[in-house]
Amino acid sequence: MTAFARRARATAARMHPELSLVSFTLLSHLEFEGGCRATDLAAHYTLDKSTISRQVGALEKAGLVERRLDPADHRVHVLHLTERGVEVLAQVGNARRVAFRERLAEWSEPDLARFAEYLLRYNESAGGVVAGIE
Repeated sequence: MTAFARRARATAARMHPELSLVSFTLLSHLEFEGGCRATDLAAHYTLDKSTISRQVGALEKAGLVERRLDPADHRVHVLHLTERGVEVLAQVGNARRVAFRERLAEWSEPDLARFAEYLLRYNESAGGVVAGIE
């Protein structure tokens, strides 16, 4: 599992120079949810608010995320992907899918089906599939 995690981080770094695995995950969540508060991100990923704040700050600085006032409560800011954030996320998502297809091209249909079944089972044992993470 450690090797898998290291490979995932290394692959993310090659996919886009500005997007770490954590950044990709946060952007994916924002896209999936259609925007959310930083506190919602912290709660969803069980991370400290300061950690999310640093990550969001970096994403804002890169022009991938913007804060907008919540129309229902003007005291609250909601994070949304910028147009550039949508484009970068799509580029990285496409590159990931190509990499997965290449890596799994030689696998038989039964092996792919078993692999998918095991991934689903693994994710379910960890409390279900996390929204926005493929």
